[in-house]
Amino acid sequence: MNFKFLVWTLVLLLPGVLRAQVTVSGTVRDAKSGETLPGAHVSIENNYKVVATNQQGFFSISNLKKGTCLLKVSYMGYKTYEETLNLTSENQKADIKLERSTIMEETVIITSTRASDETPTTFKNISRKELTTINTGRDIPYLIESTPSVVVTSDAGAGVGYTNIRVRGTDITRINVTANGIPVNDAESHGVWFVNMPDFASSVENLQIQRGVGTSSNGAAAFGASINFQTQSLKAEPYAEVNNSYGSFNTWKNTVSAGTGLMRGKFAIDARLSRISSDGYMDRASSDLQSFYLSAGYYGKKDILKFITFSGKEKTYQAWTGVPSSLLETNRTYNPSGKYYDAYGKLHYYDNETDNYQQDHYQLHYSHEFNQNWNANAALHLTKGYGYYEQYKDDTKYSKYGLPNYTHNGDTLKKTDLIRRKYLDNDFYGTTFSANYDSRKKLQASFGGGWNKYDGNHFGNIIWMQYAGVIPNNYEWYRSTGVKTDWNAYAKAYYKLTSKLSLYGDIQFRGIKHTIEGIDDNLRTITQEHSYHFFNPKAGLSYKLNDKNQFYASFAIANREPNRSNFVDANPGVVPNPERLQNIEAGYHFNSNSVAVAINGFYMNYKDQLVLTGDINDVGDPVMMNVAKSYRMGIEASVNWKICKKINWELNTTLSRNKIQDFTETIFDYDNYVATARSLGKTDISFSPNVVANSNLSWEALKNFTLTLQTKYVGKQYIDNTSSNDRKLDAYLVNNLRMNYTLDVKKFPELNFIFGVNNLLDKKYISNAWVGRDIEGGEIVTYDGYFPQAGRNFMIGLNMKF
Repeated sequence: MNFKFLVWTLVLLLPGVLRAQVTVSGTVRDAKSGETLPGAHVSIENNYKVVATNQQGFFSISNLKKGTCLLKVSYMGYKTYEETLNLTSENQKADIKLERSTIMEETVIITSTRASDETPTTFKNISRKELTTINTGRDIPYLIESTPSVVVTSDAGAGVGYTNIRVRGTDITRINVTANGIPVNDAESHGVWFVNMPDFASSVENLQIQRGVGTSSNGAAAFGASINFQTQSLKAEPYAEVNNSYGSFNTWKNTVSAGTGLMRGKFAIDARLSRISSDGYMDRASSDLQSFYLSAGYYGKKDILKFITFSGKEKTYQAWTGVPSSLLETNRTYNPSGKYYDAYGKLHYYDNETDNYQQDHYQLHYSHEFNQNWNANAALHLTKGYGYYEQYKDDTKYSKYGLPNYTHNGDTLKKTDLIRRKYLDNDFYGTTFSANYDSRKKLQASFGGGWNKYDGNHFGNIIWMQYAGVIPNNYEWYRSTGVKTDWNAYAKAYYKLTSKLSLYGDIQFRGIKHTIEGIDDNLRTITQEHSYHFFNPKAGLSYKLNDKNQFYASFAIANREPNRSNFVDANPGVVPNPERLQNIEAGYHFNSNSVAVAINGFYMNYKDQLVLTGDINDVGDPVMMNVAKSYRMGIEASVNWKICKKINWELNTTLSRNKIQDFTETIFDYDNYVATARSLGKTDISFSPNVVANSNLSWEALKNFTLTLQTKYVGKQYIDNTSSNDRKLDAYLVNNLRMNYTLDVKKFPELNFIFGVNNLLDKKYISNAWVGRDIEGGEIVTYDGYFPQAGRNFMIGLNMKF
């Protein structure tokens, strides 16, 4: 760094540092009884320092600048207290009296599955306000991509349609996702497709990302992270909002939402209706997405009964195949999906090469507060999914569909053109429950669990054939079922051993039974049954040196069962092992008035991690194999710096090392129909960049007008596990610019304007790819597909609040 620049920076900042400082202190009490309230959260608006009252209900916040500020105090079961203070002296008293809330708080619904400031694990909270400032229709992964260790990608190249997310290099099938404590991951595949939940962000109150194993939750264990959503909470006053956005690639987002507010002091209804459409950056990568959200709640002083339903319906043109490496320089937006040739050799693209799916979620939550120390929650849930994807297949063998060859006038045809649909029809239902105890002094504890069942049908129909003969319409060539039951029970406790040292313990028991019956799409019989019982313990400690400095450390074990494809794709008689993870987290937090720093180290030691090795099964499909030992280790650092009243800078960086201890690559030789194996020793885990960094620099240039420059750097990634430089994605640096302006005029709707330019410098980069290799004709043949992302593009949005 230039020395003169550093000196001048210090000179400019020094007056603010030397300016007279003020300390605000006081006691928080119950307004009726006068009892002090230990553990109440006290904060100053636009200040990173948040303190909790001690055992006597006392708090103190020092080093505040003179002038006006907003003091906020919150405590479970009480109304949030706000007071504007005029700081004029060096020491100022602010004795607070909190009034009990007349209705129960909705936060109790997710309390048992969330980490708190005292929990010794690594996490990040994102509020509704933060999501609203960036929500112009792109999928949820893109709304949270600035959080530490996150890398996102989009099949269509612009963040609408099929998108994906990795945290610490871990893909979505190993990330635990819940909505109001209800599992969202598909029970069989373990995946989450946010395209089935379009504009879900518009109904999210807040979310928490826990990195690593995290705390016990419902659903499959987190092997890299967990994402916990809380949907919209009660708004006391009636409201209506209309949000419209338009941008590049003919992308539209239209959202209408409204709520009744609290009616008769007890009831509230909230609703949202959304549509998102886009042509996509890639050729024919269009999306037509529709969704709604509806909630109806009863809010009593000690009870909440709330029904929530949300649904998403999507139709997307397939862009899953990617661009072959040979065309990246000449035809970057090439999409081979739907490509076929007619009898005269003329190239066509099938118009309905689409994915069509609808997913409906139903949740019924009940919460009850027994007293100020105990509350309990119970929920029933049902998720219904139905859909298919349609494909045109030219010159395809009848035998692949269990059909005889077609004979006409003495001529025998072994192949035909056809259109097929592959369907998924499933139900996922069950219950979750929890009980929470807070002594208000030293002990906090949660007990909970859940029971869930998945019942799915997989089948495929041929809806058209060029030469069908006597084959019936909608001929079904395969059908299989999957039935999976999953139960878990957990107990977790946080105990304040001293005023500075706290201990945390967390145990979870989980049982799974997975039954698969029938025939797969390659005509293999896949009937099998698997059962597992897992014990997942976690423990940690937190040491709070003072109001500014806190340290934590934890150790956790997680076990995870293989998913459906791991079982189905394996060769007969081969059963993949469950995976096991040992996770160590250690970190440090510093919070002052203008700076917040979080630094943590992690070590994730895997046993029997399932990875692609290049091996295939007996019908030529790729399979995932267990590797005995692998690990991820690294450092994550975040800094939030309020440089001055108008300028705020958020930065985070992850430096990591991600290795398989002894990797064996398999290449199949089709000339001799044998597999050849080659030991490569220690290699990098695929899609695990060693460096991920984010910067968000915000400037309030005018009142209610903010400019934000977002910068993201992702280091090189290997496409497979061989660490081969000819199979890697180059590092990339991308800048986005966003402008937010709020016009709030009395007697008129509040207007919020958003204008964003993504990939400001028009960087050509690729965020995802796949690769496969085999031996044909004595030579190694490589098959691949790359997913280029859009160059410079824009979105503009207008939100009206009534």
